[in-house]
Amino acid sequence: MSLTADGPEAQEALFEKAAEHVPPNLKRATLRLEFPPSYVLVGVYRLFTDKSLYKPAWDKCKHATRRGAIVGTIWARFAFLTFSIQKTFIELFLANSPRIIGLSRDTMFGYKIPFNVHTYAAIMILGSQITQILRFFLNKNIRIARDRAWDQTVASRGKGPDFWQPYVEEWENPPKIEMESAGQKFTDKWLGGWFGLFVIKRILLSPFQVYPFVGMAVSAWFKALGTSHFLHRRYFESKKMTKQQVAVFMEERKWDYRVFGFTAALLEGIPIIGLVFTVSNRVGAAMWAHDLEKRQHFVAEERLHARASPGSRKTE
Repeated sequence: MSLTADGPEAQEALFEKAAEHVPPNLKRATLRLEFPPSYVLVGVYRLFTDKSLYKPAWDKCKHATRRGAIVGTIWARFAFLTFSIQKTFIELFLANSPRIIGLSRDTMFGYKIPFNVHTYAAIMILGSQITQILRFFLNKNIRIARDRAWDQTVASRGKGPDFWQPYVEEWENPPKIEMESAGQKFTDKWLGGWFGLFVIKRILLSPFQVYPFVGMAVSAWFKALGTSHFLHRRYFESKKMTKQQVAVFMEERKWDYRVFGFTAALLEGIPIIGLVFTVSNRVGAAMWAHDLEKRQHFVAEERLHARASPGSRKTE
């Protein structure tokens, strides 16, 4: 899946060209679209400051959170008794693993860190275990809270179901995506669903969490596109987009989706409190989808105007 003009520079040029004649009501949206990670941060801000968002989410999750916290506390006390055993196991694991450049037992890129790598890894593993306990109790309720956060965010923008219009291709020469290749079929069948997410997130990327900071960043980078695709699932469904349209749409904005997904996955990867960010990321994703849809409307109107007036300029 490649473009003739690939990379962030091509997308920046596209935005600059499009911004030359956008109407005033789209200026702010166009500026926000130039830096997708801002939607992740705005999502966090809105979740923590907007009562219409955080109250329904907490009301839905508070009882399960309390039960999970009780079990997690009991588990943490047990794990504390075996902390030295876990730390010894991690020392053996790291001693037989490839070293990361710039990372030693007590320093990172030459700077002394306030804890050694083995202590950090043991704490991170314990935090991940408690996170899994909380996720077990919150499983159903937090899914409902995320969907409600999306719906409430869209409603707060004054938009209804009719706001989401059919997909409009914005590029004159869209990338060619081979959806019927053997590799694509394998990816869709085995890596596109819950099984693939489980294998990637819980098995293949789990060893990275033992490395301070670097491990979280590496893990988030590998999960970036999958996370962003998952967060915009509701957007694609609302527009009734086909798999081919979704693939082309994401390929055209792959650097936007990558940096957005990286930021979102980085926050979700933080033990325990990362569960909160799984809700705030839905808020940010909904706000990004709202701005993307406004641009879709603009392009559709420009195309209609161009067909009605053959001499008028094209949008691309």
